[in-house]
Amino acid sequence: MTRMTILEAAEHFGISKEAIHNRVRRGSLEVILVDGVKMVDIDASVKANPAPKTSRVRKAPAKQVDERYYKLLEDQNSQLHVKVEKLEGETRTLRDQKEEMLIQERIKIEQIYKDKDEQLKNFLTTLSAQFMLNAPSQVKEEEHVEVEIEEIEEAIEKDVEKKGELISLKKYLKKNNYSPKKQEKIKMKFVKKAKIDERIIVIGSKYYMDTFKYDYSDLLK
Repeated sequence: MTRMTILEAAEHFGISKEAIHNRVRRGSLEVILVDGVKMVDIDASVKANPAPKTSRVRKAPAKQVDERYYKLLEDQNSQLHVKVEKLEGETRTLRDQKEEMLIQERIKIEQIYKDKDEQLKNFLTTLSAQFMLNAPSQVKEEEHVEVEIEEIEEAIEKDVEKKGELISLKKYLKKNNYSPKKQEKIKMKFVKKAKIDERIIVIGSKYYMDTFKYDYSDLLK
């Protein structure tokens, strides 16, 4: 038997001092006071069962986790890139289709104008011949011609504006509440620029604007 202190006994068995005190209270160890110090008699040949080793979960190295995370981000980024390219391609296609539709509509409008203009020319030619044959009724016929011309021009204007792309200068100025003096000034600009400015569309004796496609701020000052 070997006499040990509480601390030595705890180290011998590999347990805590509280565990030694519990054994003393249960009577499995006997306490002896030696010079005021608690001592216990221990069989030195008896060892406590070693504490079972706790199983540890093997964690992946931090570097390996980072590589997996970055790989996941790269894959997601690649997928998003493919989707973005697909959407951009679809957008370009729609834009091209819209541009083609606008071109076709404008061609139709120009053809309508040409047809109406040809009809107007034929009508005026016929009336001119009638004037030569019937001079006394010239004033009345002139009034009739003016009415017919206005009706034709109104028909052209309605047909053009129905497309939703063009608006007559007169209607635009009226809609935006320009003063009479300002309207006259702007009309003079349009008359002056009509032959050299592709933004100005002339149909009959009227001027039209394509506000969806062009900016007219320089002419509307």
